Amino acid sequence: MKKKFDSAVIKSGCGLLAGMFVPGIVHACACGCGVFEVGTSSMFPAGEGGTAYFGYAYQDQSRNWNGASQASAADNEDKQIRTDFFDVGIQYLFNRSWGAQLQMPFAYRYFKVEDAGKNISTSWGSLGDLRVEGIYTGFSPDLSSGVSFGLKLPTGNDNYNPAVVDRDTQIGTGSTDILLGGFHRDHFTQGMRWDWFAQLQLDVPVLIQTGYRPGVELDSAAGIDYKGWSLGRVKISPVAQAIFSYRSNDSGDASDSANSGYERVLLAPGVEFSIHPMKIYADVELPVFQNVNGNQLVAPVLVKVNASYMF
Repeated sequence: MKKKFDSAVIKSGCGLLAGMFVPGIVHACACGCGVFEVGTSSMFPAGEGGTAYFGYAYQDQSRNWNGASQASAADNEDKQIRTDFFDVGIQYLFNRSWGAQLQMPFAYRYFKVEDAGKNISTSWGSLGDLRVEGIYTGFSPDLSSGVSFGLKLPTGNDNYNPAVVDRDTQIGTGSTDILLGGFHRDHFTQGMRWDWFAQLQLDVPVLIQTGYRPGVELDSAAGIDYKGWSLGRVKISPVAQAIFSYRSNDSGDASDSANSGYERVLLAPGVEFSIHPMKIYADVELPVFQNVNGNQLVAPVLVKVNASYMF
């Protein structure tokens, strides 16, 4: 079977920080079909102690995109990529300045591709790429600003059924990446009911395997949330955020450089429910602008839910 690489797949729900400071889901699929999670600013580190979390997200990439608009499905041999994402992790601040986070994702993926005029489909599940990160929040007494640094390790499967599944559609990237990020939060009003927050993360692959280097990715987001609602003991915080993501072209002999890389902007309304020590956060992420190189599959929406427990 002749293997082609017309599937630099793009996921439509992309936040940022890749869960570095907030309970989140991170699936560093080489094509950029990972899920980058962001919650409200109240989910950033706020003091000593830990947070354990579990996340779920879903997307169905079935629309072929070229440049900034939808294109004919006949221009792309890849027809559908449907993924369920799961993530478990733990974050712990040893003191008010230093902390660490460990994340392990898992994904279950359905992939349909056309070859020689016939549709071929396959499904598989795999662990994703482990992320190990340090956190520094010692810039101010209220921990309103922080930076992060760490590595994404190639623990995910990047060689499932290679006769059918291209490198850019594998769940794992096969690369070791440097991760650098930062965040800031503040209050709009003196009563501290309206907050704003901003986040940024850079993901740079540095060590690669078998001729495939995923693109460098920059993710950023800014949002607001409101903390004035409650129902009994449950605090309810609506949140709105705008998300921008940029990814450069993949490279290497095993890549499809011409059909990889993108820019996109998404709007993500969500809500957080909090009853100490538990929090549940959910949102939908809707693309308002997407500009991709070549032909890539996109999804019309991403939905996700996170549950976290503070200890």
